[in-house]
Amino acid sequence: MASGFFCHLGKALLKRGHDVHRINFNGGDRLFWSLPNAVDFRGLPADWADFFQDIVISRCITDIILFGDCRIYHRQAIQIANRLQIAVHVCEEGYIRPHWVTFERDGVNGHSSLSRNPDWYVEISKDLPNLPPLPAVPSSFARRAWEDFIYNATAGILWPRFPHYESHRPRNRLIEYAGWSRKVAMRPWRAAHTRAQAARLTEKTRFFLLPLQLDSDSQLRQHSKFGSMRPALAQIIASFAGAAPVGTMLVVKEHPLDDGLVPWRKLVGQLAAEAGIEDRVIYLDRGNLDWLVGHAAGVVTVNSTTGTLALEKGIPVLALGLAIYDIAGLTHQGPLGTFWSEPSPPDMALYQAFKCVLASRCLLPGDFFSKAGIELLVAAAIARLEATGKQHAAVLDLPVLPGASILPAPYGALGL
Repeated sequence: MASGFFCHLGKALLKRGHDVHRINFNGGDRLFWSLPNAVDFRGLPADWADFFQDIVISRCITDIILFGDCRIYHRQAIQIANRLQIAVHVCEEGYIRPHWVTFERDGVNGHSSLSRNPDWYVEISKDLPNLPPLPAVPSSFARRAWEDFIYNATAGILWPRFPHYESHRPRNRLIEYAGWSRKVAMRPWRAAHTRAQAARLTEKTRFFLLPLQLDSDSQLRQHSKFGSMRPALAQIIASFAGAAPVGTMLVVKEHPLDDGLVPWRKLVGQLAAEAGIEDRVIYLDRGNLDWLVGHAAGVVTVNSTTGTLALEKGIPVLALGLAIYDIAGLTHQGPLGTFWSEPSPPDMALYQAFKCVLASRCLLPGDFFSKAGIELLVAAAIARLEATGKQHAAVLDLPVLPGASILPAPYGALGL
């Protein structure tokens, strides 16, 4: 990810006596890593598995840290690490937002080892402290946009050094930037349209919320049957038309990071017209998500993290894809058609147990895109890595230096 977090984490690990290594896949990776012990992977995809295995064996790597676990290089790295009994730590944006980041062993989302049994969460949480209120962690969209731009610009400039690199993203980043530019230019007109649509919502309007997900989201592409947002939209709107009570509205909310390349408003309008419910569907490209979720009769999603925001507020949720929170007692377990008339509310005691377990095993406080957020996240990540490092060493019967955290040199962590 285009964030300074990983370099700051590497510096902190080095200060505490650990060895830190890095594999770069493109010029952006090189730009965002200013520490020693980095190596560039410049080969063909077919060369990756042998290259990675040679690195982790020759450098005595004990832990690997990566962002996301669905990219083909990462899937192969995880398989090799598991075979060699190397600990894997996967970063992602938080299961619960804002103010949290996912930092989980072995895999996240659909690859998570967490149970789907509600009783398991209740039992595990008995030995965990209640979560204290988290201080607000600042974030910056401007910083995120700038770091994304310079990362991808540098990747393009240094392409000759990495001629075989292919992004996991479905579209070229320059095309996405063009979409963003057009979106910004259309902002005044879009804002006027959003105000007109939002005016149709009142405190008395009964509505369901459908938050759109990005087509590039691995959650959508890898952990659902849909592969993209369009077929999910078609299924949800058709079901709403056939089963939702008269007078109920469906609010479709655009993702805040959508690049504007897909005409979602037009597509939603067409699907609603075909279903004969164009007067009952509202499309918002902007809006207060917290307010929308809190006033909704329910949230229907593929597997968006908006689901946990709704559960936090006691709002019924239905997940059509594989979601970490899709657990009996938390989400509606019946078919989509029954959700519109009898949505099942979450058991709030179970949700608190679920949240406690997530925080202790999978979440860290912080943010990838602000100085304060990164400092908080690095401190929490160090504590998590050192605690799990001692456990890993004990399992493998490896020595741990007195007062040391993971393993003594020459053991070390590898970032991808």
